[in-house]
Amino acid sequence: MESLGRAQSSANTLNYVDIQSVEDGVVILKNGTLRAVILVSSINFDLKSSVEQEAIIGSYQNFLNSLDFPVQIVVSSRKLNMSSYLSLLSSAEKAQRNELLRIQTTEYRSFVKNLADVTNIMSKFFYVVVPFAPVENANVGVLSKISSLVNPQGALKARGELLETYKSQLWQRVDHVAAALEGTGLNFTALTTDELIELYYNAYNPSVYSQSGVKDVSQSELATRS
Repeated sequence: MESLGRAQSSANTLNYVDIQSVEDGVVILKNGTLRAVILVSSINFDLKSSVEQEAIIGSYQNFLNSLDFPVQIVVSSRKLNMSSYLSLLSSAEKAQRNELLRIQTTEYRSFVKNLADVTNIMSKFFYVVVPFAPVENANVGVLSKISSLVNPQGALKARGELLETYKSQLWQRVDHVAAALEGTGLNFTALTTDELIELYYNAYNPSVYSQSGVKDVSQSELATRS
């Protein structure tokens, strides 16, 4: 009975999740629309000179004016997981031959660990969500249903080909956003399938979230897709 209750609870929870599947770096929603997510770096606007600030504002304005489709800009605050950094310090401490430097490394590692234990060190991540919504025709929908009954294998193949067409059009939008963002001086990269699953899982499960590795945007480039 307990396992049955858990299964029913899981099924009820999935009813509130809009995502149907994630494949090839694309989020497919239950309503048939598609989403791609671009991770974008940040800049410290206040540290820029007035000339640089005006240039950034102008580039961002050009980016917005270049869009002929809606996008969503999301800011996510995450608790920073310091375990990998602490492990790196621990390795450096063991490899250090200079006794004074080893002691300083030990004290610094202890300071970082204590700081992480008593405070919530947060980091912000910025995303641009690019959507694509296929335009459906009611008559085509009826014909598609009839075709599915007469030739189910052919209908599945046609549906798959249509999905690939939609994905291609979505990536064209992603390439447009990428080209428009280049003028702002920001680094950016499209999230892969695994990164999308991690992102949405953490978004739907904030209470159990513990950040794992996050892609370094400065070391990534958005691949050009045809």
